[in-house]
Amino acid sequence: MSAIVDTAGRRAYTVQVGGMTCAACAGRVARTLTKLEGVTATVNYATEQAHVVCTDDIDPRMLIDAIERAGYEARRVDDTAATSQVGNTLAQRAGDLRRRLVVAAMLAVPLADLSLALSLFPELRFPGWTWVCLALAAPLVGWCAWPFHAAAWRGLRHRTATMDTLISIGVLAATGWTLVVMFRGGPVEPGLGAGWSALARAGDGLYLDVVAIVVAFLLAGRFFEAQSKQRAASAMRALLERSVVDVDVVRGDVVLRIPADRLLSGDLVIVRPGQTIPADAVVVEGRAAIDAGAVTGESVPRDVGPGDAVVGGTRDVDGLLVVRTTRVGADSRLARMARLVESAQTTTANAQRLADRVCAVFVPAVLVLASGTFVGWLLAGNPVATAVSTAVAVLIVACPCALGLATPTAILAGTGRGAQLGLFLKGAPAFEATRSVDTVVFDKTGTLTEGRMQVAGVIPAEPGGEDELLRLAGAVEHGSEHPIGVAIAAAATAAARVDDFTVVPGAGVSGLVEGRRVLVGRSAGTPLPAGLAVRRQALETAGATVVAVDVDGSTLGLIALTDLPRPDAASAVATLRGLGLTPLMLTGDNARTAAAVATDVGIDPADEVTAEASPEDKVAVVRRLQQEGHRVAFVGDGINDAAALAVADLGIAVGRGTDAAIDAADIVLGRDDLTAVAAAVELARRTHRTIRWNLLWAFGYNTAALPLAASGLLTPLVAGAAMALSSVFVVTHSLALGRFRPPPPTPPREQ
Repeated sequence: MSAIVDTAGRRAYTVQVGGMTCAACAGRVARTLTKLEGVTATVNYATEQAHVVCTDDIDPRMLIDAIERAGYEARRVDDTAATSQVGNTLAQRAGDLRRRLVVAAMLAVPLADLSLALSLFPELRFPGWTWVCLALAAPLVGWCAWPFHAAAWRGLRHRTATMDTLISIGVLAATGWTLVVMFRGGPVEPGLGAGWSALARAGDGLYLDVVAIVVAFLLAGRFFEAQSKQRAASAMRALLERSVVDVDVVRGDVVLRIPADRLLSGDLVIVRPGQTIPADAVVVEGRAAIDAGAVTGESVPRDVGPGDAVVGGTRDVDGLLVVRTTRVGADSRLARMARLVESAQTTTANAQRLADRVCAVFVPAVLVLASGTFVGWLLAGNPVATAVSTAVAVLIVACPCALGLATPTAILAGTGRGAQLGLFLKGAPAFEATRSVDTVVFDKTGTLTEGRMQVAGVIPAEPGGEDELLRLAGAVEHGSEHPIGVAIAAAATAAARVDDFTVVPGAGVSGLVEGRRVLVGRSAGTPLPAGLAVRRQALETAGATVVAVDVDGSTLGLIALTDLPRPDAASAVATLRGLGLTPLMLTGDNARTAAAVATDVGIDPADEVTAEASPEDKVAVVRRLQQEGHRVAFVGDGINDAAALAVADLGIAVGRGTDAAIDAADIVLGRDDLTAVAAAVELARRTHRTIRWNLLWAFGYNTAALPLAASGLLTPLVAGAAMALSSVFVVTHSLALGRFRPPPPTPPREQ
């Protein structure tokens, strides 16, 4: 069992739950856990995991004991291996079902052929043919159908009923009635009666062949369901399996071969061509092309050299690198993104909550309906065989599995496909919010622009003061993580010590350098001299970002920086417009620079840009848009964007952004490609549509199938096929998300 302590002092656990066979099982496990004081739980039927949040005084063993008392198996899940354990469990389940299905098919086919031949040609019936049918059917009813019987027995011992209860009762009832027919004497007909007319109506006969075919159908449905769930979870598992087992680490003058899980932050690691980079790192020596496709979805390898950052899980294509690790283990970007996906797969959509409530009462209601059907057909004067056959059809055709699979399989497939494309969606809320988003608000610096600002000019108030101006500004900005501060600090050649460093929200940074108070920011502490004001306006009109430097209340000069728009920004904006979304830009930069960048990327500077916005202003703009009836998505990457990301209906964080932005967002872009915003929006929309269609099918199937079965229009054979196909339909429909292709980039409109 894994445990993580959250900020509220509560603990979060993940438990693998065995023995769940339908959504009713998942609902029972969830209700059992939430009955414990201080415990809240969600249970994912698709991944067969329970995610529990509880107070510190809850002993984890209590959770496992509660699940086991409810009739299910429970075992611990390690944080680092949760996804792999899900995959292993699903693989084992699929293997067991495959074996039972093969045996069922080998017995059901000859049994059905024999029954059909004896039905069409009565003269072929030989003495003891009924015992031959029984010999072929016995392993089917016993060993092949054992998973249904075992689950039904567990439920009976714990006074509950599941989908397997319906199947087991139906199979045993049909088999029991067949034995009654065999031993009571008199003429006996094969179960298929007068040829294939049994497909249209129920009738008398030996129903062993029908039971065999029904069991084979049900096992086939369960097998394809397990196999499809395994495929849906495979994308994230393949991503995690890119982790390295052993690495070569430089320790002093010695190169040591150590397990990757013993890596420390700051270690020097040698990465050879063809090897996978074991952790987030910075290149120290060497140059190589890096294939990041499996992690970010980027199709073209990226060249890296000394000073470039590389992500764990990416592959060195053609060069020898020495890298210094920056984040290892659970702190690495790959592990963080994996946790996002795993968390997303535990969420529940609003529509699914309704389905879960239906599943909680569905099985008891079907048992009542089947009993009423049996009694009703007897009271109507029909033979006992017909009443039994009709009641069995009602039991078998009922399918809460499709309801339970509607949301989890779609989220599994959607998040898995997103991980392949470098798009990490945090769960059902993201899918639901994206459906109604009509406005996308972009931060400018680092989002629409490269985020790699460079000093383009130093304009001192007094001639000859360039070096001193840059030295003092660089000393203060040395402690800043803002792109402007990093660029100024990099351009300053001489170092100076700064004390009392302070961030002035929306204005800049301040500090004491050599006893003087230095303020660097968008707004100077004092009015600019006329000459500097004219230069500033000209630079900003040309698209530069200009900051003023004050020393002890006097303006020392200006520093101009340039940050070019991303090459894909204009195409990304045009693609979003093609999806029916309105792009806007919010920035703390000045209005003239903002207008120049907006024009370059295809955003109207007059109506779609808000400049000189503080973090509080960004939040206010998002809320104003929401009050006007818009559903707002915000795209950002910095600490100052975290509040707006949290307030927006949909927060989208650029993956290379700050931890605060990533934590606040609903969608994280792992790709350094702004067109991924449109891809993420379209994938979320497609996934939500898949969930809705799955639920519509599941509700519609049961609404139509149960009355048909109760009225005698479906035989057990047809009912078993329909029940199996309903679950298979939901799962295969969800798996279609694995073929999702991002919308093609739209050429930017001409300015």
